[in-house]
Amino acid sequence: MKSSRLLSILLLLQARGRMTAAALADELAVSLRTVYRDVEALQAAGVPLYADAGHGGGYRLLDGYRTRLTGLNSPEVEALFLSGVPGPAAALGLGPDLAAAQRKLRAALPAELREQADRMSSRFHLDAPGWYASDDAVPFLPEVAEAVWSGRVIEVRYRRWKEPVEVDRRLSPYGLVLKAGRWYVVAGPGPRTYRVDQILQLGDGGEEFTVPDGFGLAAYWERYQADFHARLPQGEAEVRLCARAAPRLTGAVRQALHRTGVPEGAEGGDGGWIRATLPIESLDHAHDTFLALGADIEVLAPPELRARLAETVRVLGKRYGVEAGSGASPSSRA
Repeated sequence: MKSSRLLSILLLLQARGRMTAAALADELAVSLRTVYRDVEALQAAGVPLYADAGHGGGYRLLDGYRTRLTGLNSPEVEALFLSGVPGPAAALGLGPDLAAAQRKLRAALPAELREQADRMSSRFHLDAPGWYASDDAVPFLPEVAEAVWSGRVIEVRYRRWKEPVEVDRRLSPYGLVLKAGRWYVVAGPGPRTYRVDQILQLGDGGEEFTVPDGFGLAAYWERYQADFHARLPQGEAEVRLCARAAPRLTGAVRQALHRTGVPEGAEGGDGGWIRATLPIESLDHAHDTFLALGADIEVLAPPELRARLAETVRVLGKRYGVEAGSGASPSSRA
């Protein structure tokens, strides 16, 4: 686009001081004639851009002139250079473009803002995925991103968690979302959400699509997350929990514990134990979650969950040769 190219000429001259028409043409991948027309357009708009003739000449801006087209202030600059997008940009095949954009933005900044941007980049690093996040490749991510950008229908073989496990889908990809290190594509019809790393095969659907009027990716994702969390808790459990075990809880269970008003790691009543009502997704999920806390938790209700945990402890005790209440192992009794 011409407006973008005109701004690029301004930023290049601002960063480098002087450039020939040939150098500008090479940088912008356009013809010399296009550069001449763009320079005339900038001059007609009042930009103090001059041409120096002879050997070592070229185009330059009036000394001290700096474009203020960005309108950026200090907090905005810091936020831009703090954005944790190098990894995702590289995954989308845009790593070099992001680096080039940051260089151009840095060159356009006044000295004081450039110093703040450099300080922010050197002192803060964002790494969003958790410690145990998978580093598995997402082989079809660039193709999905291209389909999103170009508005092309895709045909995919998709792996899901229920039977039939592998299904064929014809999708109109409206947008991509990166959540906790995992890529999702929001696609019609529906729309519905699909994990990109579960796409097994991908082909061109042979036609274009138009995103429906009124669809907003950010608004859809907010509703999707709210619905996801609303569907998770299916019941409650009354527990006594040792305060030191609180940091090992996650998700809705951890949030519910916060609402008890007892800070994590604090010494609660009854010798450092906390009594709380915690949401549970299912008996199976609660059984596995609470069992992982070992002796640092006691389930008081519901009775069926308490009974299941007691039975698991009994089976484990028998398996390891420990009699109920004895605390002795086979080797200690020998």
